[in-house]
Amino acid sequence: MAAEAAGGNVLTELLNEFSLSNEHAYEFFGIPLPHGPGMHLLGIDFSINKAVVVVWLATIIVAGLILYTARAKELVPTSRLRNAIEALVQFIKMDIVDPNMGHEGKKWLPFIGVIFFFVLFNNLLGLIPGSNSPTANINFTATMAIIVFATFVLMGMIKQGPFGYVKNLAPSGLPTWLYFILYPIEIVSQLAKPLSLALRLFANLLAGHIVVGALLGLIILFGSWAVAPFPFLFAIIMDAFEIFVAFIQAYIFAILSAVYIGVAMHPD
Repeated sequence: MAAEAAGGNVLTELLNEFSLSNEHAYEFFGIPLPHGPGMHLLGIDFSINKAVVVVWLATIIVAGLILYTARAKELVPTSRLRNAIEALVQFIKMDIVDPNMGHEGKKWLPFIGVIFFFVLFNNLLGLIPGSNSPTANINFTATMAIIVFATFVLMGMIKQGPFGYVKNLAPSGLPTWLYFILYPIEIVSQLAKPLSLALRLFANLLAGHIVVGALLGLIILFGSWAVAPFPFLFAIIMDAFEIFVAFIQAYIFAILSAVYIGVAMHPD
């Protein structure tokens, strides 16, 4: 019975960790509930929870790093932090923006750079014990994907014109009957781009957190100090691997965003 109760408590804590329950978020930060269980307007939940606070922190950190690096007076920065940020920005320019967006990529560097750093710090802040990972929530990743989707569709229509953008979804010079097959496929392909962005980031981050949570839950479930070191050790290894995943997923999200925008602007 004790093991079953412990298992139930572990499951409850895991569910609370990955949910957006407003009550738990306010309780965690010691914030009084503003209007009952949360703040709602026109049927939309605007309540503050752990995920929202982490997004705010990531925004402040990214904005702070950008301002700190931009205000450097010396041509060659002496600060290790500035050197690290400039190295990452140079990496984004040389390996993500330039190869995928061509000569117009320079003006897109701030947009792609902010996407990279914003996703990266949301990933990293989500690894802090007791925190919440926004990128392990489909609502956050879907919002980011929709922003990228709206951007590349809008830029494609600006560069090619609305009619030209739709026309260039399929190659020219094909038999007329073939377009009735190709255009539905291409439309589905366009809609699949934001879906893949959202699901890839969400699934990778959530899977890692669940594995770490499950490994730590085994310690409580078995209730034995003899067994505890093994899941704890594997949890530490998995958490260290998640740091690597945080960088990789930020890179993948940024490079796919650059590819989609570049293709929309230059269909050739």
